[in-house]
Amino acid sequence: MIGAMTGKRVRVAAAVVALAATAALGALAANAAGESVHIDRQKWTFGGMFGHYDDAQLQRGFKVFVDVCAKCHSIKRLYFRNLAQSGGPSFPEAAVKSLAATYEVDAAPNDEGKVLKRPAILTDAFPGPFKNEQEARFVQNGALPPDLSLITRARGIDAGTPFYVLPYVMARDIVSGYQEAGSDYVYAYITGYKPPPAGMKLADFMNYNVAFPGHQTAMANPFVAGDGLVKYDDGTPPTVDNYARDVVAFLSWLGDPTLEERKRMGLLVIGYLLLTALLLGLAKRRVWSSVH
Repeated sequence: MIGAMTGKRVRVAAAVVALAATAALGALAANAAGESVHIDRQKWTFGGMFGHYDDAQLQRGFKVFVDVCAKCHSIKRLYFRNLAQSGGPSFPEAAVKSLAATYEVDAAPNDEGKVLKRPAILTDAFPGPFKNEQEARFVQNGALPPDLSLITRARGIDAGTPFYVLPYVMARDIVSGYQEAGSDYVYAYITGYKPPPAGMKLADFMNYNVAFPGHQTAMANPFVAGDGLVKYDDGTPPTVDNYARDVVAFLSWLGDPTLEERKRMGLLVIGYLLLTALLLGLAKRRVWSSVH
């Protein structure tokens, strides 16, 4: 019995050491890859276990994307009908139909095999700015602007903490339901354009960004014109900070459109488990009360 307990303790200790070694190697690899960039956590309406999307913010974010970001970036996973669905921007369907009709997409080949253009409808995907990758690279000096459909899911942030603190950070994020690392990074990136430090020479067609690893990015500052670039219709101040927050919220919804439904289901499951645990505890006390 004692030998079995000792063996179990040894295995647990070995697992802890292995986990710490893995975390340490990961931290060393991250440091070797380049300077760790600190990204501040932002407050989002969709953050935490009770988070939800703000329809008005999503509508403003879509406007910012169309007026600014859509000149270079695509969002291939967005269909016009999504803009009118609940849980998203919730635009009126008639307004979305009118918006779709202002875009042209490829029609089905005619009898001669020619592909003509037609106005877009609700079931069409949102058109991108370029016909193909070659055209995009030619216009952007060789750089390929990424599709932004899943950008907030594909990006993350480095905790920037010692390896021995990572278990605490992970536990804190689990308890708080933190899943907005990608949104925080994209916001920091959009607002991270600064003049380069004195003596730093940027490569051709590159721009200095404090949030981007290496601090040199091919993407130019989309809000270099400053406040007033996009006019809001709901009275929200047209500032760069609001532009960044709104477009990031829109991209976050695009990357995770079922967030509200998923969080509601998660809370229901937690409530069910808690209630089940309570009932089982009461049943156990009743069944074993005569023994005790």
